[in-house]
Amino acid sequence: MKILVINCGSSSLKYQLIDMENEKNLASGLVERIGIEGSVLTQKVEGREKYIVKTPMQDHKDAIKIVLNVLVDKENGVIADMSEISAVGHRVVHGGEKYSKSVLIDDEVMAALEEVAKLAPLHNPPNIIGINACRELMPNTPMSVVFDTAFHQTLPEEAYLYALPYELYTNYGIRKYGFHGTSHKYVSGVAAEMMHKDIKDLKIITCHLGNGASITAVDGGKSVDTSMGFTPLAGIVMGTRCGDIDPAIIPFVMKEMNLSIEEVNNLMNKKSGVLGVSGVSSDFRDIEDAAWKEGNKRAQLALDIFNYRVRQTVGSYVAAMDGVDCIVFTAGLGENSPETREAVCSKLSYLGIKLDLEKNKSRGKALEISTPESKVKVFVVPTNEELMIARDTMNLIK
Repeated sequence: MKILVINCGSSSLKYQLIDMENEKNLASGLVERIGIEGSVLTQKVEGREKYIVKTPMQDHKDAIKIVLNVLVDKENGVIADMSEISAVGHRVVHGGEKYSKSVLIDDEVMAALEEVAKLAPLHNPPNIIGINACRELMPNTPMSVVFDTAFHQTLPEEAYLYALPYELYTNYGIRKYGFHGTSHKYVSGVAAEMMHKDIKDLKIITCHLGNGASITAVDGGKSVDTSMGFTPLAGIVMGTRCGDIDPAIIPFVMKEMNLSIEEVNNLMNKKSGVLGVSGVSSDFRDIEDAAWKEGNKRAQLALDIFNYRVRQTVGSYVAAMDGVDCIVFTAGLGENSPETREAVCSKLSYLGIKLDLEKNKSRGKALEISTPESKVKVFVVPTNEELMIARDTMNLIK
């Protein structure tokens, strides 16, 4: 069984074709600049050079057509024809309260996605466009939708409700939803396997650290708290997002700087975070270079703030779960920055954490980086959201 995984952004599309017999990635690709001059597709297949297609793509339907053509291309493709694709799994950021698990797509599901789109106006609309395009091009192929929010639907009320008038929750759905759920679910499961224990017996804190970042408390395999909230703006500091701040800052800044709602929203989402503090970049690699090679104090301050917020959140989740068995680092920064992992763990010594500094030098590999005597285990687990989506899709169509 081969499953195509699609992840649509506003002007981009990521895809993977996975053979579920051995969970092998047959091909992965990225389509960029959809609807913009300079549209390009780049496909990677193990053992081959990158295959690049530069051609105009007016919309996501054009992009998906080209993806399908490339997959069956005689010279550069990986399948003989479209009939080899058993199903398509789509990533959708927001499922609201209605969906606590992945579902097969039908007209009722599509109507629900349209209804909840206002909760994720930057993410859900392009997700929906991609699904509609696939349904039109592959009308007889079963499709599923896998929600970033679904894993967090197990949060207890005291964790997901805000101390606002209750009617704001009942009338408008204002509550903590959490995101990156597919990643948190995947890496916590892998960590349990690496510990040779049933996840139901473990308390795990997963740190998805990248340009977008979130931390989740996983108790017995269920998410019981997570740092992102009603939107992905909440929680720890990120590349361009401010994370948690005093909400009274917003009207103050709007008045003092004469900003509109759209402008202050743009300021918090795209001009803040480590970019705003450092003044250098939203890319942690650039900030690390500026801090360590150039002695840039604001760049170092941005790193210090980020690491502090990660430690602070980890500590709060130890309290929420009344303990922790292991901590997992994943995503771009979590997988590839030994310095970040060391900075976070060095001030969690009260938990009995001891890092193996040699093992911690590793990048992008699944391994334990704590010492044998460490009371709390620490792991690096490369995330694989696409495989998680493919697994859910396979289970649904079976």
